[in-house]
Amino acid sequence: MGIIEKLFGGSKHKEEKTMTKLNIGIILGSTRQGRLSPQVGEWVKAIADKREDANYEIVDIAEFKLPFLGETDGQEPGIKAWSEKLASLDGFVFITQEYNHSITGALKNALDLARVEWNNKAAGIVSYGSTGGARAAEHLRGILGELLVADVRTHPTLSLFTDFENGSVFKPAELHLDNVNGMLDQVIAWSGALKTLR
Repeated sequence: MGIIEKLFGGSKHKEEKTMTKLNIGIILGSTRQGRLSPQVGEWVKAIADKREDANYEIVDIAEFKLPFLGETDGQEPGIKAWSEKLASLDGFVFITQEYNHSITGALKNALDLARVEWNNKAAGIVSYGSTGGARAAEHLRGILGELLVADVRTHPTLSLFTDFENGSVFKPAELHLDNVNGMLDQVIAWSGALKTLR
């Protein structure tokens, strides 16, 4: 070991940094009564936790009671808590449903209420709706690009007709498991790479 490494613990520090797990937030993109996103989010988290490759947590925007952008002085405690939560995360998985061919107003507002906290991080998208939420996901990708969030290619899409019993009880088809794991592989790889830029 060289003198610099002895003085500053170079190799040990590098090893600890490598072993530190990434923190990935699974963001529930709806706040309405009767929403389905908690069921989908818990399913994704159960799959993710089995991997043991990161610290995964559900982040429910409803819990932050966020005010509407432009109708606040920025002093509400929910805004500060939201900012701190996002800053603590290395990457994201967005659970988004399609409303009128786009994402929910609550999710758009939550995205807009932060800026640098999103920058240089990666995200995956799990969407659902009558067409698998594909149009909402495409809108979300454009927003994420503006926030310097790198969205990954693999995108699990869930149908209200085949993955939800009576449109309300989530019963996903087995085929989605590979897509979720593929998406998480990419989120972890990109989140780790982008962490070096922050």
